Amino acid sequence: MTSTATPTTAAGNDWADVTASESSLRRFLHGLPGVDQVGAEQRAAGLGTRSIKTSAKAFAIDLAISMVDLTTLEGQDTRGKVRALAAKAVRPDPSDPTCPSVAALCVYPDMVATAKAALGTSGVRVASVATAFPSGRAAMDVKLADTREAVAAGADEIDMVIDRGAFLAGHYLQVFEEIAAVRAACARPDGQSAHLKVIMETGELQTYDNVRRVSWLAMMAGAHFIKTSTGKVQPAATLPVTLVMLEAVRDYREQTGRRVGVKPAGGIRSSKDAIKYLVMVNEVAGADWLVPEWFRFGASTLLNDLLMQRTRLATGRYSGPDYFTLD
Repeated sequence: MTSTATPTTAAGNDWADVTASESSLRRFLHGLPGVDQVGAEQRAAGLGTRSIKTSAKAFAIDLAISMVDLTTLEGQDTRGKVRALAAKAVRPDPSDPTCPSVAALCVYPDMVATAKAALGTSGVRVASVATAFPSGRAAMDVKLADTREAVAAGADEIDMVIDRGAFLAGHYLQVFEEIAAVRAACARPDGQSAHLKVIMETGELQTYDNVRRVSWLAMMAGAHFIKTSTGKVQPAATLPVTLVMLEAVRDYREQTGRRVGVKPAGGIRSSKDAIKYLVMVNEVAGADWLVPEWFRFGASTLLNDLLMQRTRLATGRYSGPDYFTLD
């Protein structure tokens, strides 16, 4: 666990003074409260043991479905596969019209137009990874072009990856400026902006203190969401890491008045695990984060288990795993 106290920022929560130099940004980030590793892991484990009633479980499963970013990020992705996933995103259980749609369909930039056309006016958003996903290792002009291409094709959300090498080397200002530049590249001609999710790849960050620092760094640079992982590195999302991130967004809103979302991604495969995360959101950040606008699951296989558990609660029996389409 961490203290809720945070260093004082410039007047009006303007980060210009903090980000004026590498040294000032370093002082701020290293002045954040340290994370008690044992305490964080024990609290996450304790929250994971909470039991909920059957009626609450049914509500939680529908809520979790509505928070899924249904994802396909493979070299073998085809337009046909993306269209099929779009249909599933809109109607996860074709036999039950009461089943909610997912939050978004996440694809590579070259598949954004296909996803956008397939989803139509359903309300399901199109998310696209960008900035040389998953490594984040490319020249800045390439990363910005990657982002602009996805936005121009119709992406509602951009999932960018930070340069973890730069962060771990202590080049905090470089990472801050990169996130801010990508946020600016999310602008659309209509004056609106695609929402920016910043992927931190927490499995490579080594410590919970680093997770807390990069969470604040991303939020200060304008992230709409902070996201654990690409799903390509293990460990991906974990309960303790998500706990630290939820504490960060809670503390950030207390200090600045701005709310930022959280997206654990990678390795969350069962309804039981998803419900553990929802309990944690409620307990750590608060109930007003329990909406798709502020909490998401990055997943490809989680949705099927949620659908199977939903059917079991409704009918008293399990559907076979082949009852729902494979993602």
